[in-house]
Amino acid sequence: MKRTSRDIRTANRYGVLRQIIAHSPTSRQELAAATGLSLATVATLVGELLDLGMLTEVGFEDSAGGRPRGLVAVNASGGALIGVDIAETYVRVELFDLALNVLARAAEDMRPGEIRPEQVVGHVATAVGSVVAQAGVEGARVLGVGVSVPGQVDREAGVCEYAPNWDWHDVPLLDLLSEHIAYPLYLDNPLRACAVAELWFGAARGRGDAVVVNLGTGVGAGLALGGGLHRGVSNSAGEWGHTTLVLDGRLCHCGNHGCVETYVGAPGIMLNLRELSPGSTLLHPEDQTATINALARGVAAQDPVATKVVRDTARYLGAAIADLVNLLNPEVVVLSSWVAATLGEPLLAEVREAVARHALRRPLAATEIVLSPIPTDPVCLGAATFALEGALTSASQKPAGGRSAARRATTAAAAAARSRTTPRS
Repeated sequence: MKRTSRDIRTANRYGVLRQIIAHSPTSRQELAAATGLSLATVATLVGELLDLGMLTEVGFEDSAGGRPRGLVAVNASGGALIGVDIAETYVRVELFDLALNVLARAAEDMRPGEIRPEQVVGHVATAVGSVVAQAGVEGARVLGVGVSVPGQVDREAGVCEYAPNWDWHDVPLLDLLSEHIAYPLYLDNPLRACAVAELWFGAARGRGDAVVVNLGTGVGAGLALGGGLHRGVSNSAGEWGHTTLVLDGRLCHCGNHGCVETYVGAPGIMLNLRELSPGSTLLHPEDQTATINALARGVAAQDPVATKVVRDTARYLGAAIADLVNLLNPEVVVLSSWVAATLGEPLLAEVREAVARHALRRPLAATEIVLSPIPTDPVCLGAATFALEGALTSASQKPAGGRSAARRATTAAAAAARSRTTPRS
């Protein structure tokens, strides 16, 4: 799609705010150097963000022989953002301030077979209501709700086009959610959410090219190329979990055989365990989380079955990651999501060895393979940034008079919020 001047301005505003969130407080001169924008453009964008109540002036710093430089910081109390992580077995929701600090969390477990859209929407609505109540946030301060759902999504239409693990086709998810949630809603999937979280706060920060491998019930790869999120022409990039790893291998929910996901996603790991030791006490047939937790404990206790299952899983995963290394030549590959976090360092060590056996020497030498360092749910964090992006886009699309009124209202609300907030020590 051809980008308009408004699109470029919104993207620049988003980029400036992202830099300030990561390096707050900072000066306009530092922002210009970090973003590559001119000082005049940065000054204009900062002025707009100040008018919107998203930034605040915080004083001055000395410069080398010149006038003191004014410093700006994120106005954390200037609004709230909500990130929603819809997964196959749970819904997690986190509410953030504008500096992307977590203020409240809620979670809803989904029972096996509880996959109808209206059931999922009910869990999301309950959890969103919970975090708003916990944080004591006024509805007007919630700038938006970013929603991550597994599968392929149409962001503009708010439609989950295809979720293979649930057999969803063309589900108008945002329309269904809007019947229960009054805040602006923005949709994407966990591949993009994890990648953005790593770009902003994690192992991909400051890296030009990164791959974020999402290991959960489903499997995929979020791609950050050239310093920015790579979506592909139809927002479908990263479906690496549905590339073929084993010819004529296990049947996948997508209808193909031998997909990466069928060997390294949580159900695939459970099948690895079942094939090795059908009667193992590590196996909880109806509970993915309990099985992965048991494997992690077993590896720590040097249980031979658990150790072999994790090693075999890492062999499959390493071969598939080697393809990403050879194809994309990234600076870093990040293992993210709950399976990677649970199996942790033992999985990472085995994966590194397996990748070294399969990847070409030159791209491998330039690639670091790490676990995600993000302490919170990376999908919720990334989804919240989608809400932030959407809020900035909405602000730029309002007519001038309405936008000024909105800025005044937002600034007034932020000032009122600051007056009610006791400073934290």
